[in-house]
Amino acid sequence: MYDATLENDVSQKDIKIAADNVQVHYGDTHAIKDVSVQIQDKTVTAFIGPSGCGKSTFLRTLNRMNDTIDICRVTGQILLDGEDIYDSKVDPVQLRAKVGMVFQKPNPFPKSIYDNIAYGPRIHGLANSKADLDVIVEKSLRRGAIWNEVKDRLHEPGTGLSGGQQQRLCIARAVATEPEVLLMDEPCSALDPIATAQVEELIDELRTNYSVVIVTHSMQQAARVSQKTAFFHLGNLVEYDDTSKIFTNPTDERTESYITGRIG
Repeated sequence: MYDATLENDVSQKDIKIAADNVQVHYGDTHAIKDVSVQIQDKTVTAFIGPSGCGKSTFLRTLNRMNDTIDICRVTGQILLDGEDIYDSKVDPVQLRAKVGMVFQKPNPFPKSIYDNIAYGPRIHGLANSKADLDVIVEKSLRRGAIWNEVKDRLHEPGTGLSGGQQQRLCIARAVATEPEVLLMDEPCSALDPIATAQVEELIDELRTNYSVVIVTHSMQQAARVSQKTAFFHLGNLVEYDDTSKIFTNPTDERTESYITGRIG
């Protein structure tokens, strides 16, 4: 089993998220078992593994999205910049401004393109004026690599965009609150190959500003976009290492079996 204490070569200042002995239960189901991992800053980390292995469940612990499920119980410790995100003093809404999330299916709000982006900064008090909001909206849409496509139609509904454009809009919306971490749960699974390539290119650009964690069912995608890869199986974190090593010389035979298609 993967042991996070082996990562002595990584400077503590490079660690953005440190999870220690995390367990997740849904009622009587033990979905995540003893997961400890250190996620580096300004890095794309991919979570891979068979369907139902726990990768999305673990991703959701990183911004307390599991809090929305009544029967879900999370134990262990998850530190963001050294602070325990499950501490009773932590406001989950404020946490989710710092740890943004992009979902599998593009989910723009039923509002204009402008208001999709402006919503988060408004509720978090990040803009003092309409001029401030205008700057945030343009900057976020540029970061989402969609500004040039929508700059002349900001007051049209976001739902009128194509699937790939909607997903880039959702990424722009997630970065509008100036998060430090961006979680992506299979962000390309509903997209065609061209839109997927655009989002993958965007993910590579985003890591200069954010720590990005992506769940993907595509090993090819993990190999293309990530620097670190974690392999989950049956609720366990089996192996976590540089992406190149995971795909060419994995330590655990279960990882090798998954990579070569014998399991999963």
